[in-house]
Amino acid sequence: MNIHLPEIIIAVCMAAAVSAGSAAPDGEAKLHKYSTTIEKERPQLDEETKRLISACRRDPSETNRAALRKQIAVNYDKVVARKKAKLEELKRTARHASKVQEMQEIVDEMLLNREKRIEQSMRRFTDPRLRPGSRNTDDGYLPVLGAARNVSIARTPVTCEDYSEFVKATGRKPPEEWRNGVMPAGRERHPVVNVSYDDAVAYCTWLSAGDGKAVYRLPTEEEWEYAAGHMPKDADFNCGEKNGTTPVDAYPKTLAACGAIDMWGNCREWTSTPVSLPGNTERGKTVMAVKGGSWKSSRTSCRTEQKGEGRESSAVSDDVGFRIIRVN
Repeated sequence: MNIHLPEIIIAVCMAAAVSAGSAAPDGEAKLHKYSTTIEKERPQLDEETKRLISACRRDPSETNRAALRKQIAVNYDKVVARKKAKLEELKRTARHASKVQEMQEIVDEMLLNREKRIEQSMRRFTDPRLRPGSRNTDDGYLPVLGAARNVSIARTPVTCEDYSEFVKATGRKPPEEWRNGVMPAGRERHPVVNVSYDDAVAYCTWLSAGDGKAVYRLPTEEEWEYAAGHMPKDADFNCGEKNGTTPVDAYPKTLAACGAIDMWGNCREWTSTPVSLPGNTERGKTVMAVKGGSWKSSRTSCRTEQKGEGRESSAVSDDVGFRIIRVN
């Protein structure tokens, strides 16, 4: 496949684990408003990394792959060093312990998951679907770079309007806030919430039967993370401010690594990955991981790398919805 280097670097930068997303609409990082730790850096790929990506795509030999992976690790460790320096600065200057704790959690997570996150970047950079236009969609689905080649993810969470069609067609019980089974007026483009994991699976089964070719399902936690990429500090979305959900396209400039929108905040999203809660509080219940935080969450809790958040599969909540995967 022949692709001009400048074009490929643009696409790569979009998908990079350290730079996914888009700046706040007003062009200014709203860090004073959204975060207790102020970080203004937005790392970009250096020329050596770009060169190695290009070489690996021309010739994916073990030598070229090893060189690219080594460079990704170097870049990652530089980011970790900056986070550690920021942590030490906060220990000296922060007025509240919460600031130190937030940065400590970020550093600890980056150290714990170093190899996994380097591998995720490696798989994104070497995915053959990474090309100009890979973050544009005509049918509402986008390739999940780094995941299986036949996997794509919906651009937005399932909306109330989408779910209403499912309820009408199947007679399944609607969300509890839908009085007399009718979707509330003005909620058409809001993500559907108060749906259980079992409801979400049933929706996917119905959609698959209607398509006849593709299979629809919930993403695994790993697929969701590949699709989202790293959440930038200046990304703009609905968390800790609004008293409820907003339309799924309320923040169209905040893009995930794959090009999807509304992956952070607004509503948590069901995944198909079981999770063990701290202290084994699930006590034998089936608990599934939810990702992305919600309108109720602190900004830090919306981070892609946030782990250990789950809900019992039969439970419903006013801040949990879902997004679907398509397998062709």
